[in-house]
Amino acid sequence: MAGADRVTRFSGDLFEEAVEAGRRENRSARQQLEHWARLGQSMANQTGAFRSRVEAALAGRLPSEQLTAEEAVAFDAEIDIAIDEALPTVDFVAERAALGYRSVTMDDDGNLVEHLPDGGTRILPPR
Repeated sequence: MAGADRVTRFSGDLFEEAVEAGRRENRSARQQLEHWARLGQSMANQTGAFRSRVEAALAGRLPSEQLTAEEAVAFDAEIDIAIDEALPTVDFVAERAALGYRSVTMDDDGNLVEHLPDGGTRILPPR
């Protein structure tokens, strides 16, 4: 069915950002999300030297310092998205423990918790 709306879920953070940006741009949150999606689609569809250079920098074949200002904006946006997508899947405490490092996190009660490389933990005293 051409032109039919489909239900799509977005993260709460992204939706709230769309609400705020939409207010500034006189768009609804939905219109703002569609606007961002079209911008992203347009950037992804770019061919030629611009896109090739950004992709080369993302792959590490071109130093990012050699990108033009416009290419750097696209590069930074791609990096931001990659970080946002990877964060929920990375266990930094486990990765640091495997390297022999300690980590400190905050538990649900607001306590600082030290994670030791051997898998042990201890609540740090308040200062």
